Amino acid sequence: MDLYGELEWRGLVYDATEGVRDLVAREKVTGYVGFDPTAASLHVGNLQVIMPLARMQRLGHSPIALVGGGTGLIGDPSGKTVERQLLTREKVAENVAGIRAQLERLLDFGGTNPARLVDNAEWLTQLGAIEFMRDVGKHFTVNAMLAKESVRKRLDAADGISYTEFSYSLLQAYDFLELNRRYGCTLQMGGSDQWGNITAGMDLIRRVEGGKAHGLVLPLITTSSGAKFGKTESGTIWLDPRLTKPYEFYQFWLNADDTDAPRYLRFFTFLDAESIVALEAAGAREPEKRHAQRALAREVTRLVHGDAAAADAEAASEKLFSRDLSSMSVAALLDIFADVPSKTIADRVEGWRLVHLLTEVGVTASNSEATRLIRSGGISVNERRITDEKEVVSAAQAIEGTLFVVRKGKKEIFLIRIQRG
Repeated sequence: MDLYGELEWRGLVYDATEGVRDLVAREKVTGYVGFDPTAASLHVGNLQVIMPLARMQRLGHSPIALVGGGTGLIGDPSGKTVERQLLTREKVAENVAGIRAQLERLLDFGGTNPARLVDNAEWLTQLGAIEFMRDVGKHFTVNAMLAKESVRKRLDAADGISYTEFSYSLLQAYDFLELNRRYGCTLQMGGSDQWGNITAGMDLIRRVEGGKAHGLVLPLITTSSGAKFGKTESGTIWLDPRLTKPYEFYQFWLNADDTDAPRYLRFFTFLDAESIVALEAAGAREPEKRHAQRALAREVTRLVHGDAAAADAEAASEKLFSRDLSSMSVAALLDIFADVPSKTIADRVEGWRLVHLLTEVGVTASNSEATRLIRSGGISVNERRITDEKEVVSAAQAIEGTLFVVRKGKKEIFLIRIQRG
């Protein structure tokens, strides 16, 4: 299957310029996706555009991951309702380094068909203002720039949009031109909110080089409930294991809704259509076994964190849902749940009011949330469901006197370790 067909059956083509399908079927192309270094880590939403780059490479095309060391100093207004806080050069460089390390896990930068990792600071930080206005700005009308949806929305807002962010689309267009000149890049991919920026780059290549370039955009993902993908009660799901532990990462995918899991298998794994259809059928026969979710969690965790981390996270999950934890040793529990969120507290002779303890260690955000969960049966300690909000727990009830395994709802696990005097 060619690249367009591969993306199409996976539901990843939202829009594309005329001729893309024929181009990628006819010849090997160089294509790129840009990554905005607003944080030191990418998140699960970024996987949607990383995977098409990886699929390009597997099908013999040449992918470029462009890290915005230059544009990151400006900030993309797309999808934003307020002005971004400008980052320092040092912070952008730090974020670029973090993103670079993550991309190297997901793309092959060696071998016979290597991916390229490029930082647009190479050319943007060397570009003079007069040169930029003469050689780039003259090819764009203010009318066309004002017509972009990302700009129109901000113009209607009270704070408007600064000239800095207004000019972002020109910088991204210049990126496409530079990649076309340096590497023969003729395809840019991104989220559907990037369509205007992508077509601006295509126009610039046509006007300056007389060449033809293409764009393909992917749908923006939401959950079946309409919520923003990649956000949980505890925050963003990051690719950096220091920010989101592999166990938490695994659980995020394992907790996908039955409606979402088959879509996510298409978007975020390399499983073929036959395998995904089989998982859907198995899920219909045995929904309680969550076949699609388990395969999804295993495959994505393996891609991002490696085989060992995926195996450890899966083992911890199996132990969680199939064993009596109170019968296990503390050493075994700590080994199994090495990636589970944990907090150490000092021993207290009189014990702890559970409502206060849950809030103190971060299991709940407030005493009122803890009270509500306990009353509804949503909190278990060492596999014992607690229903009395006045419950007091002590070290005598802990496993080996030093460990509480707290379950919040059906899916979230926390460890509370007691430091004995």
